[in-house]
Amino acid sequence: MKKIIIFLGIIIVLFGALAFITNYSNSEKSEDNPYGKESLEQGTIDQLDDPLYQNQILPEELEEKLSNEEDVFVYFYSPDCIHCQNTSPVLVPLAEEMGIDLKKYNLLEFEQGWPDYGIESTPTVVKFEDGKEVDRVVGSQSEETFTRWIESNK
Repeated sequence: MKKIIIFLGIIIVLFGALAFITNYSNSEKSEDNPYGKESLEQGTIDQLDDPLYQNQILPEELEEKLSNEEDVFVYFYSPDCIHCQNTSPVLVPLAEEMGIDLKKYNLLEFEQGWPDYGIESTPTVVKFEDGKEVDRVVGSQSEETFTRWIESNK
């Protein structure tokens, strides 16, 4: 009986240490992140160093651009969305190739984007012109579809 209690005690201590190390590691990764938040969802943490998910736009930055009647392309996505994970490797390099400054809006971190911009599913790319939405493409698309869409909205 004594051995079982000692064994269970060791297991509890190991699990506690593992939880602490994981939490500490994630909090270190979350420091100085482009989202301006103290804690991030795990999906976002996993993408922090991914070149496909740089060029983030924060909600207040997008609001400012729109109120200043600027033109902007915004890719609304969620790190946990499998369709976004399939779309980003196609869309992001294509936009760069075509000279588009594609801003990324992380809906996992900033859920207010769903109602604020009428986003019903991810991925969604929206073209704002003079601060107003003029067009959007929704869902995972082929490279040809994205190319035509960007060309018609350049």
